[in-house]
Amino acid sequence: MSQASTNMSPIGSKTVRQVTDEIAHVLSAADVPSPVADARELIAFVLKIPKNRLALVTWITVDLEAKIRMLADRRAQRIPLQYLTGSAPFRYVELAVGPGVFVPRPETELLVGWGLDAIAGQSRPLVVDLCAGSGAIAVAVATEHPGAVVVAVERSADALPWLRRNAAATSVRIVEGDAVSPATVPDLDGHVDAVLSNPPYVPLGTPVSPEVADHDPPAAVFADHDGLGVIRGLVTRAAALLKPGGVVAIEHDDTHGSAVPDLLRASGAFTEVADHDDLTGRPRFATARRLAD
Repeated sequence: MSQASTNMSPIGSKTVRQVTDEIAHVLSAADVPSPVADARELIAFVLKIPKNRLALVTWITVDLEAKIRMLADRRAQRIPLQYLTGSAPFRYVELAVGPGVFVPRPETELLVGWGLDAIAGQSRPLVVDLCAGSGAIAVAVATEHPGAVVVAVERSADALPWLRRNAAATSVRIVEGDAVSPATVPDLDGHVDAVLSNPPYVPLGTPVSPEVADHDPPAAVFADHDGLGVIRGLVTRAAALLKPGGVVAIEHDDTHGSAVPDLLRASGAFTEVADHDDLTGRPRFATARRLAD
């Protein structure tokens, strides 16, 4: 157990509850959206224990509290929590993240779940993750469907090292290239069972949190004045990659609940077009099935 589980308090130490309350107060004053949850994450990180085992710890020693406070001060500067701990949970995996790569969000887990359901009956489906970033989608699919052949496409020189690190223990094939270019993985055209993508989709000028504005790579967040610049190309590229009956899922801004399905329909390449809400009930990703040519 960590340095602080005896009944007698080491000199100057505090309880987990005391430290949690104090750190949460610091974070709350900085307008961090989830101060208590973030405080618990930082404490568990410093103690090197899972967050659900904090209840088993009684005391936090002075030296450990100092480390926690140092991290809390950085979080109060709105540095992403995941950059401070070096990892982001995503479905059943932990992804390495840091400066230069977009931090995966829980909303994208729903898109992955939809994609996995769509290929569940196939023993060796071919899946392409366009705009792969950290590799969240690709690594999750490869982990949860071991038979899948997964290709992750990413062009950012800053994001690629994180993608390679996260995919290292998997069979994911990494391709450096433009996700919407016909010159990227042309050998896969007409052979893919599922195209999954979390592209940049926030309209330019949209107010975002300091974590996003100051730390997420702008090219992974924003896409033209309407947020659809990359998605338009993805619709075309997905139509070329997919075999008849193959499926596509594209994450989008919550203002795009009609726009992205309309793009899929207008392409003339898809059927079964639908839109899906995120965990908060907002429109979040569109799906469709490839028609036969």
